[in-house]
Amino acid sequence: MIAGFEMANMPDELKYKMEKQGYHFVGEHSAVKTCEYTANGLRGQTLCYKYTFYGIRSWRCMQATPAIGCDLGCSFCWRLIPEEHGFKWNELNAVQEWEDPEKIIDGMIREQERLISGFNAIADTELKKRRWKEAREPMHVALSLTGEPMFYPKMGKLIEGFHKRGISTFLVHNGTLPEAIEKLDPLPTQLYVSMQAPDEETYVRTTRAKIPNAWERFLRCMDVIKGLSTRTVLRMTLVKGLNMHNPEGYADLIKRGRPNYVEVKGFSFVGGSRNPARNLDMSSMPNHEEIREFAKKLAELSGYMYTVEHKPSRIVLLCRDQESFKNRIIDFSKIKPEAEQILNR
Repeated sequence: MIAGFEMANMPDELKYKMEKQGYHFVGEHSAVKTCEYTANGLRGQTLCYKYTFYGIRSWRCMQATPAIGCDLGCSFCWRLIPEEHGFKWNELNAVQEWEDPEKIIDGMIREQERLISGFNAIADTELKKRRWKEAREPMHVALSLTGEPMFYPKMGKLIEGFHKRGISTFLVHNGTLPEAIEKLDPLPTQLYVSMQAPDEETYVRTTRAKIPNAWERFLRCMDVIKGLSTRTVLRMTLVKGLNMHNPEGYADLIKRGRPNYVEVKGFSFVGGSRNPARNLDMSSMPNHEEIREFAKKLAELSGYMYTVEHKPSRIVLLCRDQESFKNRIIDFSKIKPEAEQILNR
């Protein structure tokens, strides 16, 4: 909880607006929504870059969050930022009482099944039929849907609950709560930290932080992730004219955090980023060749390896060393013994 903020439930009008955008709410502060690549997987089409990079089965992945609110207002973010739509809602502490992790997990799985239920109607090949059947038993959860998941104070128990069910956890953090990451137990299967800028000036302009000392908190987060005993990733969203510059600054941050992986991804002009107040447009989107060149420069400056790319997503994967590259495809059977049985169905 961020000190100095009173708790208040989400306004009904905001919840309704998000539901119109495809969010399925679970209780008071959690939600799931079908990812484009989950839908593509069920249609037998192009899979997510996480499939190419880490072996994630896109059609068996839930996109979810246990906390709707966020302490940043990143210009490139596709989420709906309440104040941009006239909602005077303190999203930094968005609930009266935090709900039980097991209740949240049950609700997320239930809503995910509702979200994918209609794909049964288009399961007209053996591949689609098999994937739809498998999708009803999620194997992965990306805790990255909207807001800042680490606002949820029972995150360790939530991760533990997912792992007990043989569900891998990909937790995305914005870097503003290093103290919460330090206390996190157990750790997720893979921890992402968003690296929004190469320097403080760009960070302030890009993130539009709602809390003080956000840049200092991010730097501390780099120090925290350096010593973690789980897979770590720095995730970049590059926007032309905003944060796609100063590769030397990014390289210094990479060397400070020493993650296993760095994802160099191009911005997409979708969702909330289309709000005129953010001053972005189609020209803000780098093409894949521009992403390649920036990634190659980062690899040269940081000592990381330029390895794999996923052109449909305009993203390149940098690996810290040969060992990280060799181990990038996750052995999901290590999450729980029974998970291997699920994997081989």
